[in-house]
Amino acid sequence: MKLRIFNIFIIAIITLTMCQSCEQDEEENEIKISSFNSTKSHNPGENCMNCHTSGGSGEGWFTIAGTVYDAAKNQTFPNATVSLFTGPGGTGVLKATIQVDKNGNFYTTEKIDFENGLYTSVEGNSNINYMNATTTGGQCNGCHGVSTDRIWTE
Repeated sequence: MKLRIFNIFIIAIITLTMCQSCEQDEEENEIKISSFNSTKSHNPGENCMNCHTSGGSGEGWFTIAGTVYDAAKNQTFPNATVSLFTGPGGTGVLKATIQVDKNGNFYTTEKIDFENGLYTSVEGNSNINYMNATTTGGQCNGCHGVSTDRIWTE
């Protein structure tokens, strides 16, 4: 009888452990993407991929992330839109559109294929700025605000 109770106890522990693992896997696989008026993001201007990458301490593995600023480039610009195209100046195929949140940040864990390079645009209230060169990665704040001008719109 004691052996049977022990076995039931072990089965219960294994079942609980498996259920918790399933929940963690679902959370890890959940798509994370910025949205207008959301305030879930943090650290504007920092390279998001320092933490939000494979093995990093941030929640989710971002494929693209960065911060948008106003025309003076000293305040973040909320609720803009970042788009990725296969051609320059908004031409070619639209590959992704990411909303900028209330903190001026944009990010997604959705798969984006940068293999052949993509052209980026950022759209504010009355302005669209196009990146003239292709990008082959989504670490926008790794260059913008460090070795190149900040991402901006108006």
